[in-house]
Amino acid sequence: MKKSKNKQYEFGAQKDGYFAIEEIAKYFFQNTNNQSDRVLSDRICNDLDFDEFYQYADRCASSTGQQYLYNHLRLTEVGIPETENDETLIARFKENAALRNRVVKTLSKLKSNKAYYLVDLFFGEQIKQPSWFFIVKLLSFASILSFIFIFVDTTFILVSIILATINSGIHYWNKRNLQVYVDSIPQLMLMYAVAVELNKIDELKGKFGISKQSIAVLKTIRNKVWVFKLESKIDSDLMSIAWGLVEFVKIAFLIEPVLLFNAIAQIKNKAKEIEQVFAFIGHVDLLLSIASLRNGTLNHCIPSFNQNMKMDVEGMVHPLILNCISNDIALDSKSVLLTGSNMSGKTTFIRTMGLNVISALRLNTCFATTFSMPRVKLVTAIRMNDDLMNDKSYYFDEVLRIKEMIESSRSGEINMFLLDEIFKGTNTIERISAGKAVLEHLSKGNFVFVSTHDVELAELLKNNFQLFHFSEMVSDAGIDFDYKLKPGKLTTRNAIKILKYNGYPEHIIREALETSKLLDGKSGV
Repeated sequence: MKKSKNKQYEFGAQKDGYFAIEEIAKYFFQNTNNQSDRVLSDRICNDLDFDEFYQYADRCASSTGQQYLYNHLRLTEVGIPETENDETLIARFKENAALRNRVVKTLSKLKSNKAYYLVDLFFGEQIKQPSWFFIVKLLSFASILSFIFIFVDTTFILVSIILATINSGIHYWNKRNLQVYVDSIPQLMLMYAVAVELNKIDELKGKFGISKQSIAVLKTIRNKVWVFKLESKIDSDLMSIAWGLVEFVKIAFLIEPVLLFNAIAQIKNKAKEIEQVFAFIGHVDLLLSIASLRNGTLNHCIPSFNQNMKMDVEGMVHPLILNCISNDIALDSKSVLLTGSNMSGKTTFIRTMGLNVISALRLNTCFATTFSMPRVKLVTAIRMNDDLMNDKSYYFDEVLRIKEMIESSRSGEINMFLLDEIFKGTNTIERISAGKAVLEHLSKGNFVFVSTHDVELAELLKNNFQLFHFSEMVSDAGIDFDYKLKPGKLTTRNAIKILKYNGYPEHIIREALETSKLLDGKSGV
């Protein structure tokens, strides 16, 4: 597993190092409120390189914020800002260094990888208290009484020793239970401190679902688990006198098991309030991350959303590609069919559109000069694979995914369908025939962005689709891709020229050209 090794927080800067994606994603995957029809599926994330995009967008100061941001990006609802106050706070973070630094300093208390385990407290299954646990409470009470009676009758020293011997077995039995919470409970205490400090800030007080009641719940739990924090402070010197005294007291009076199961019971009963505090901290860090992302990204804008089937995009780039060539596109109730050779930029353009849509809906931020569109539901079919273990071919996988698109097209929402080389797992005649029928259906009331090598589709779909292409220049000096989107369908063919440039034998090139001319004559092209 990759672990996050983030350096000191730098506003506007992209994080370096590695990310513990599996741990960051825990909040999303354990959240039972995330129904399948409200989230980006794993397939869409794979198609659009979502994890890489997340790592670029993540400018959070805390591990809690990282988990909240990941969960937020995977949802498909209307995103930030939900109110004008969110945008106001984002602007304040950008403009007010004193406020920003105070928030960063506070959030950074939760930047440890151990903070990822906080979600286990309000989503995970907690250890159940044994049916015989009442005996533990009786032994604890008896030990306290025997210690008090020592000052009355010294014979109780023997009773205390016997009880301490019995209690030591229970104490060390409980160490297994304590180990389960060795990471999360100390972080819960830090989360309380962070929430209290953030809630003192005028711009944040009482915002994002936080309340005095939910913070008070954490305070109550904190008062019951302080002993675990004390142990973590002195655990670096196990031979110290202080540790020995503390450990003796905990053994003699069974402090650890009594407090631990008491705290666990309250964590179970107050899981909703604990999550509210988690979400409050995460939301603050999310807005900080958006402010930092915008501050560190030269080419960005706040999108505008319309109520019709129009799209107007200028200067759009892929956020993960350094020095990416920008492109413009304007659509009015039509979809997009892209032609062009391999490596010319078709698939990258489709992914660029997808990531910008996600960022627009969830971060209210686009990597473009202007970005206007209706709110859409995103569905993709870009990466398909043979699944030999389940006896599924590439073509069969593609058929199933496009069937999902057809079903989604009936939802009444405006969909954006992103497809790369539709039905490329089958023969030419059936690919073009099925492709035309499916794409015409999908384009009704939706946006479709599809790439193809079949120029015949361009002629068949010209009434419902705007035609664009990417092209390249092939010469003796090499292959030059400009990655610029151009209107119309591709009218040149360079595949055989590329073979020649890469040193294929002359007789193969000659025969390929002759066959190409023959096929063109038969097809009437």
